[in-house]
Amino acid sequence: MPNDIAMFAWASHSVAMANAHEELKAVADEVTASHDEDGIAVVLERLLA
Repeated sequence: MPNDIAMFAWASHSVAMANAHEELKAVADEVTASHDEDGIAVVLERLLA
């Protein structure tokens, strides 16, 4: 939701899901796959590898 924009501004690296609100994706540092495609797992696996 757009209410997460302030949190994204605070975070050192922000990741939005592919199915996130367009305004949120616009300010994200990265956009990953949708929640149906386990997008957060994709990011976590990459960061923890």
